[in-house]
Amino acid sequence: MKPIRLAAPLLALTIAGAAAAETPNRLVTILTAPEPQTQLMTMVLTMNAIAAGAEAEMLLCGPAGDIALKEAPETATAGQPPQGASPQGLMKKMMEESGLKVQVCAIYLPGKGADASILMDGVTAAAPDAMGATIVAPGTTVLSF
Repeated sequence: MKPIRLAAPLLALTIAGAAAAETPNRLVTILTAPEPQTQLMTMVLTMNAIAAGAEAEMLLCGPAGDIALKEAPETATAGQPPQGASPQGLMKKMMEESGLKVQVCAIYLPGKGADASILMDGVTAAAPDAMGATIVAPGTTVLSF
């Protein structure tokens, strides 16, 4: 009888493992913080999650949206210790090397009274319905700063 008792839990673990293998390890990073150090650390953590195998995308809102501007403020482009990296520099690197999808909040551009022409190449405005679905999709982790 003991082998039968063990069979059910092992079968459940096998099924759960197969389901987990089918669900991608996805990361959505939402950044709103205006502080350059927080912005940079957000980029560092997202970059390391990608290196660990996560499929990632990023949503920039409020002051953090300025990172995505072609003419970004110095707080987004100035290098910081210890390695002289900047929030915008690491974001660009992830976009180019890892295909990181970066979007600004849907209300960011209207709030600035501007259109998408002020954004860096590859950055778009998020569609709230699509972003909402992404956030609640199985296997998705949301980091918010």
